[in-house]
Amino acid sequence: MNKISEKSLLRSEITPFILIFTGVIGFSLGADLVLHKINISWVGRSWGYFGSLLILLSFIYSLRKLKLIRKGSPGLYLKMHEYLGWTGALMVLMHGGTHFNGLLAWLAMTAMLVTILSGLTGKILLRRSRKFLSGKRKALIELGLNETEIDEKLYWDSTAVKTMKKWRAVHIPVTSIFITLTLAHVVAVLCFWNW
Repeated sequence: MNKISEKSLLRSEITPFILIFTGVIGFSLGADLVLHKINISWVGRSWGYFGSLLILLSFIYSLRKLKLIRKGSPGLYLKMHEYLGWTGALMVLMHGGTHFNGLLAWLAMTAMLVTILSGLTGKILLRRSRKFLSGKRKALIELGLNETEIDEKLYWDSTAVKTMKKWRAVHIPVTSIFITLTLAHVVAVLCFWNW
């Protein structure tokens, strides 16, 4: 990779990725501090319920991928998955905020952040590899190669893109850990909360 494409990658994908991820964490911690300063911290605590509901709704995309839901565009469900997941995560982060008690809650929140990180990483890597493959295909077409020759030249690149599509093999187990820890947190709160 030459220096120009490295700068382009940094500017177009990695920098926004880091800014979005750290921005969400910073915003949620700041919002929690403000809620505490104006003595309405209960608002942040209640956002945990709504955030969890939004994250749960984001799994409709998984039902579409498994073909348990047959109607609608998978792309639309993916966008919905991303927006509901991000909004829900933001609310859950504000719910957890600056409270440093409860190991289980912090483990669940850490697992949520790792889940977000794996989802964003997969999205960027897959988009990048598809873009690279498409550009290479166009260049070979311009050279006058026929489809068979192009397919032969792009065999290993295509295989790499197919492999990239399997990044879900990381995202799904991480998500499962997040769900398990979240459920354990909810059960613990229900069991030990002073009603």
